[in-house]
Formats: sequence, structure tokens, C-alpha cells
Amino acid sequence: MAIKVTFLNNSGFMLETEKTFLIFDDCEDPAYSVVKALKHNPDKNVLFLVTHNHSDHFNKAIFDLAQNHKRMYILSDDIISTETPDTAAIAWMHAGDVIENIFDNIRIKAFGSTDAGVSYLVELPEGKTIFHAGDLNYWHWDEASTEREIAKAKEAFTVIVNGIAEEYPSVDIAFFPIDVRLGKNRAAGAGQFLEKIRTVNFFPMHFKGSFEEACDFDAYNFRDSVKKNTKFYCLHKPGQSIEL
Repeated sequence: MAIKVTFLNNSGFMLETEKTFLIFDDCEDPAYSVVKALKHNPDKNVLFLVTHNHSDHFNKAIFDLAQNHKRMYILSDDIISTETPDTAAIAWMHAGDVIENIFDNIRIKAFGSTDAGVSYLVELPEGKTIFHAGDLNYWHWDEASTEREIAKAKEAFTVIVNGIAEEYPSVDIAFFPIDVRLGKNRAAGAGQFLEKIRTVNFFPMHFKGSFEEACDFDAYNFRDSVKKNTKFYCLHKPGQSIEL
């Protein structure tokens, strides 16, 4: 089963399967990729997933999309209900929650985050697994963080990643932050995730700076086993797509 992956902006991605669109963290879509795709595929189901309430991940405009499609919204429970329409089909998720039998038997589990909201693990009926980290990352700045703060950040991140790995030792697609503001630490979280969870296809996101730095995969210093097992993709221009 082919899956088409389209970059929207920041941490936003749209995945197209045979019957369904899965749209993650659509805060901004300057190429109008979602509107165009929905227009040309009126019979496909639409599943919107939002990891948390930050403005670079959540935009209320998603509730105006897919009006003529069978649609559902998966939202982290830090998004207040007053920001959502009463008529929308919404499921609120907290870390540890599971929703099953969405559309054609899609399963979603919410895991924790080291910032706001949750991260998502999506199982498709065909057996493919998709992980979207949201703002889950090993956030630390050597220059601004104390040793104690760095140790706490490492522990919090490790606990969540280990919990994911216990249930999902491998995933087919992962979207994970590579934030260049972290400097030399920009890929530390991704490296730990990839060493713990075998990932077939990896997409950096949440660049917050030069995409050239975020996509300089050779500079990550990942283990040879990670480089061998994982294909790395750099979708950085809104509207860019690739079929897996």
C-alpha cells in the first residue's frame, strides 16, 4: 500500500492512503495542499490530528475544512472545548488513551510529550505504523540550561521514548523535531528515538531555522545501525510530496 506524504508547514503533514487522509498539526498550509487534495478526492475519509494547543501546531481553521467529507478530529486535551465547534466529531486524548475502529479500523494511541499535549502512534488497517512526535523532544541548550535541568530533560524524554519502544519497537514512518535553535543538540532527541525504535522512514520537522541544517543528515552522527535501517527524507517546502 502506497502512502503519499505531503509537507504543509512547520510540523504539519498530510498522509494520503487508499481510503483516508490523515492530517497532522495543520496550523498553516500556504500551498493549499489540503484544500486541493480534498477537492480531488471527495469520497475519502479525513482524519485531523492535533498534538497540542500551540499556535504553530493548532489552527481553528481546520474545522472549516472537509465539510463534504466524512471527517473526525483527534485533539489533545489541552485544547479547550470553547475553541471547537459543537457539531464536529471530536475525540479528546491524553497520554495513555487509545481510540480504536476509526473509519476502516484505524487505531490511535497517545503518548506523552516533553512540552505541551501528546504525541501520536497511528496504526493503519494495512498494518503500517505512523508516529508523530508533536513537541516531544530532548529539549536542552548547553549554554542556557544547568546540568540539573539537562539531566531532568534527559530523564523525562527517555521515560517517554522507552514507553513507546516497549509497545512499538519499530515504526514505518516517524515525524520528529529537528530544531536548529538547539545548535549541536538539534538531533540528540531524534538520535535517541531512532536508536530505541527502529524506523523505516524518517522526516524531520519543526525546523525553526535553516532547513539545510535540519536536513544535514550526515552531520547527525547517528549510529551505523540507524543509518542502515532508516531512510531520511527532507520535505521542507510547503506542498512538497513523496510517495512511500
